[in-house]
Amino acid sequence: MIADGLEGPGAPLGEPNWLGWTPDEVARRLAGVDVSWCVTAGWAVDLFVGRETREHGDLEIAIPAAAWPVVSRELSTLDFVVAGDGQLWQMNSANLDAHFQTWGRDASGVFRLDVFRDPHDGDTWICRRDARLTRPYSALIRKSSHGIPYMAPEVVLLFKAKHDRDKDRADLGVCFPLMSAVEREWLAAAIEMVYPGHPWLATLR
Repeated sequence: MIADGLEGPGAPLGEPNWLGWTPDEVARRLAGVDVSWCVTAGWAVDLFVGRETREHGDLEIAIPAAAWPVVSRELSTLDFVVAGDGQLWQMNSANLDAHFQTWGRDASGVFRLDVFRDPHDGDTWICRRDARLTRPYSALIRKSSHGIPYMAPEVVLLFKAKHDRDKDRADLGVCFPLMSAVEREWLAAAIEMVYPGHPWLATLR
């Protein structure tokens, strides 16, 4: 099904109507799926910290790109569209290949979930920002105290470093005291590789 308003190659994002699920809700819906999925972005920070540190308008999860058919079938109550370059795109193979985000909205037209379809090589995750950065899914994904899978904080913060918004700096601030020396060192090295001279490096080192 093509979402309303998607005519031609793409439609401007405008002000999308978002009310994201909670991590508990998506975990319940994906409980029976044998896929290496995990909560990412802001909610992953909160799962690492162990409390909700700020409000969240949306919910993002990351999956191996090849697992999209399985995950989309499991979430068939949502109407998915491709998001990228400030537009929403029809669901077809060309658009799926061109953009990694997939937004799902319910029957009322409210967006509930953003699925990141990440590059990978079998059971090895590959960073979409720099393919030199890889990690086995067994090391990429952590579990919260309630068993919800989430992306390792150092990897989440690498993606947040790109935009360096107020909320991204706040997420770094709450994670930093809880991160191990190894996690901090990995994040610093990865930021230096992807974003040389980034202002976060002074904090991390």
